[in-house]
Amino acid sequence: MTSDDRYKLFGVYVSEPVSDALEGFLYEEAGVVDYENYFDPSESDVPVGDPGGDATDRLVSDVVANFAALYDEADFEAARGVDADTFVLAHLAAEPQTVTRARERFQAAATIQETDSRTVHTALLSAYLARENGLEKR
Repeated sequence: MTSDDRYKLFGVYVSEPVSDALEGFLYEEAGVVDYENYFDPSESDVPVGDPGGDATDRLVSDVVANFAALYDEADFEAARGVDADTFVLAHLAAEPQTVTRARERFQAAATIQETDSRTVHTALLSAYLARENGLEKR
């Protein structure tokens, strides 16, 4: 199969409330009942057309497209306050180029904020979910 019909799977570390919000988002968008076990982390890709893959591809694409605004809305201080032992690994799937762009932007934000990726993932995904779904920032 070509990369055009596969999404690349990648992980983000987020706070438990953001993980719960992602789970709610995927349930609403794609009917995913068990998000924690939905994507197989031993696989590096997900077929296009997979409901969860399509939903997370839209999410990641939206985050990349609206990164500057989400960065401005993100509550980095709240994310810094999350106990380091409570972050959870969440898996997302997106087109390979989108994954690359997302990683570059997350890394740049971590550098600017002088913080780690967990804080950036949590703050930005929380801002996205708050904006798109009316959920409280976490």
